[in-house]
Amino acid sequence: MSYFCPKCGSLMTPKKESGKTVLVCPRCGYRKESSPQDKKPTLSKKITHSEKEKLYVISSEDTMKSIPRVKGVKCPKCGNDEAFYYVMQTRRADEPPTRFYKCTKCGHTWREYE
Repeated sequence: MSYFCPKCGSLMTPKKESGKTVLVCPRCGYRKESSPQDKKPTLSKKITHSEKEKLYVISSEDTMKSIPRVKGVKCPKCGNDEAFYYVMQTRRADEPPTRFYKCTKCGHTWREYE
């Protein structure tokens, strides 16, 4: 079961022609009549997002000691000028990361897009 063009290696796309399904290479035009073995692949296991979606909790004193602090960042809730921060890629890879802050005084958390 191959969906790749044997000539150039591009992914072949299925097209209906005269009631039959034909695999066509969009790059070089190679054509192959579809056979029963060329049916669409099916997903064999359920995809979970447990590893991708991680939750960071900043709460204990030990955790607070290991997270860097920054001065000169004003808390929008209490006006304090010191906060813990960490950076995370929350959008596409070609966009800048998001910086998260947690006030050292009141514990308010906010984010800043760079």
